[in-house]
Amino acid sequence: MISILWVDDEIELLKPHIIFLEEKGYEITPVNSGNEALEFLEKKNFELVFLDENMPGLSGLETLSLIKKKQPNLSVIMITKNEEESIMEEAIGSKISDYLIKPVNPNQILLSIKKNIDTSRLVDEKTTRDYQMEFRNISLSLSSHLNKHEWREIFKKITYWELELEKSGDKSMEDILSMQKTEANTQFFKFIKNNYKNWINGENSPLLSHNLVRKKVIPLMEDRIPTYLIIIDNLRYDQWKIIEPIIIKDFDVVKDEMYYSILPTSTQYSRNTIFAGLLPSEIQKRFPDKWKNDEDEGGKNMFEEDFFSDQLQRLGKGDTKHSYTKITNIDFGRKVVNRIPNMKSNDINVIVYNFVDMLSHARTDMKVIKELADDDAAYRSLTASWFEHSPLLDIMKQIAKQNAKIVITTDHGTINVNKPSKVIGDRNVNSNLRYKQGKNLSYKEDDVLTINRPEEYFLPKQNVSSKYIFAKEDMYFVYQNNYNQFVNLYKNTYQHGGISLEEMLIPVVTLKTKQK
Repeated sequence: MISILWVDDEIELLKPHIIFLEEKGYEITPVNSGNEALEFLEKKNFELVFLDENMPGLSGLETLSLIKKKQPNLSVIMITKNEEESIMEEAIGSKISDYLIKPVNPNQILLSIKKNIDTSRLVDEKTTRDYQMEFRNISLSLSSHLNKHEWREIFKKITYWELELEKSGDKSMEDILSMQKTEANTQFFKFIKNNYKNWINGENSPLLSHNLVRKKVIPLMEDRIPTYLIIIDNLRYDQWKIIEPIIIKDFDVVKDEMYYSILPTSTQYSRNTIFAGLLPSEIQKRFPDKWKNDEDEGGKNMFEEDFFSDQLQRLGKGDTKHSYTKITNIDFGRKVVNRIPNMKSNDINVIVYNFVDMLSHARTDMKVIKELADDDAAYRSLTASWFEHSPLLDIMKQIAKQNAKIVITTDHGTINVNKPSKVIGDRNVNSNLRYKQGKNLSYKEDDVLTINRPEEYFLPKQNVSSKYIFAKEDMYFVYQNNYNQFVNLYKNTYQHGGISLEEMLIPVVTLKTKQK
């Protein structure tokens, strides 16, 4: 029951109003003075205070000031006969929630309560009811044979409800959604297992990494206005939706879409594929000196600019004025902010920002980051906090001063892993926890997608017997040696490389600057 303190020196005259509210289910505590109100606030918790402005002794404004000193977040509604602007301004400056002019009728009072107290509760209740209805629809969809387009829509719906229920704080509904998301990932793995080989060979494929530039970036350049391709490494769709409200202050969203990352969902493969416009084995063949295999020493994404220039050449855009910038630290990010005005003369500017991926990996390695991002909700919140204070936002604000278009996207997503799966391999097997590449691999067949002939999936083949395995859902690979130690070390960490909605269905968003 919502508890309300009503302060008025003529409280007896308000008895009918109090009875009306009590019949509506509210608990009303009536008092005659400011001093009495302060005494009650020491003894009991209230959700709302109705406060008369004109009282003898301690005035309404004086009482308000003392209430706010003790309980700054307590909602106070001022009731007054005085319509003087100065008094209203002082009351509003003291952070009242609302004010009413006497005489007030019961419906005015009730409306003010609902507006200031009940709104969040009513919104939360409606959110819960709406998801309960949607739960059935999503469940029915998951039991049918979804196509590549329908999977995108289902994941959008799940993400939407994940964010909405997070706001409502309904833990039981959040748990139900989590179970539904788990079921969705189970079915999604089966879908990818049945279709991915055909897609990668060009049969009825959705938009994949190697076609991203050709289909989503090049067409924007035809308008002859500056175009920016911003790739935020490891940005999940839910993270995009969290930073979107910050971005739309300066930009209009033209298209909010998803595309499918190639496998493995790791930077080495997926981002090189974006820039080259080629699949991994094709990159290896075309650039044998620039492609690095898993076991090779050195950086795996050192030639993105070369790959991008080559792709532009193959697409008949060899004379296109373009730039490429990779930001891996805050100091360089700040320097790039100042360079943006000079980029408007280019047809296409590529900016790669590595922070989110570093955050994901730091969470595994650093206890303090793991504490700050203990679950998906906290991980999203940390992403939003970073973005609000990052050079990337400053970069985008500089772009907003131009007549420009932006494509914001990523190379892959990430998933919080919780189920270990035992793998045995030789010393040359790569270290990624979501996919393994090598020979003589031993594993549980039901936990993985196995690719015995990598060449059929356009994946580099290091020797005759090489194979790839990809973890499903929220599993992670752990070797037999020191098994328990590594199970505990990597449980509830963010990993990528495997097959899940979070890793494969990723944002590609087209923006344009708002017309000033």
